[in-house]
Amino acid sequence: MLALSTCWNNHRFSDGMDLAKEIRAMGFEWIEISHGTKVSLLPGLLNAYQQGIVRVTSLHNFCPSPVEVLMDAPDVYEFTSHRQIERERAISLTKATIQMARRFGVDRVVMHMGSVPMKSITKELERFALSGGIYSRPYTEAKLRLVAARDKASAFYLERAREALRELLPFCDEHGVRLAVETRSHYEQIPNEKEMLLLLNDFADSPWIGAWHDFGHVQRKANLGLLDHAEFLAQISPRLLGCHVHDVEWPARDHRIPLTTGGVDFPRLLPLLPQGIPLVWELSPSQKRLRIMEQRDLWVKNSR
Repeated sequence: MLALSTCWNNHRFSDGMDLAKEIRAMGFEWIEISHGTKVSLLPGLLNAYQQGIVRVTSLHNFCPSPVEVLMDAPDVYEFTSHRQIERERAISLTKATIQMARRFGVDRVVMHMGSVPMKSITKELERFALSGGIYSRPYTEAKLRLVAARDKASAFYLERAREALRELLPFCDEHGVRLAVETRSHYEQIPNEKEMLLLLNDFADSPWIGAWHDFGHVQRKANLGLLDHAEFLAQISPRLLGCHVHDVEWPARDHRIPLTTGGVDFPRLLPLLPQGIPLVWELSPSQKRLRIMEQRDLWVKNSR
């Protein structure tokens, strides 16, 4: 089930029908409706879905985008926020996304869970890596500092993520929609890899909670020596509800077209996935239409 996320082109259209038709003309039958999708685009997208022009794999929280936010900002309200009003807003927006998912006949919502409020040492590590200092003593010291600080804060913020999922479970049950917790690109974000395994174990008996593997995000952390990509993917594979697929330019420039940079070892990783889950190409708007179509054809050919 190969799809293209509307994050690639939703900024260029005022009519969702035109947006959907462009993606369909590129050879993608399926789309993911991304965060940052304006309310004004939804009538046209719904019309395109109802007419069978496109089919929808998933919605990415928050969808539609909060009306009070004038830019694409999926992390503007975090379930881990120290402000209760922001946590409550995140819950209400997620419920609206779940309701919207049902209008598109979709049973998957992709979730960002939040972050730990701390200085982004991940960005510091990326700067070291880009300058060739990935094996230096300062790099190692910074990485150890990141892991120690993150572990110290883990329990409190992970519990806030759990609380949000628990609160949403009855709503998921009512509407028949599953929440897919996404792997993130920065170690300060929730969940990191250890926390993802804990969350999946916590909700092992729930049919409404699963994981969403973002190849580019996880590869960025693998490039920094924070995890083994294949080992982690194998661990969460049985609970996967879908994936974001994109390539990475070393060390941290992601959302590139798959099979163009060699940054993600797709031949090694793809066989670890369960059959039949959505594979959503989540691409930067900078990626060129013709190149996307060429690589889509290559992907399909290699998948036969």
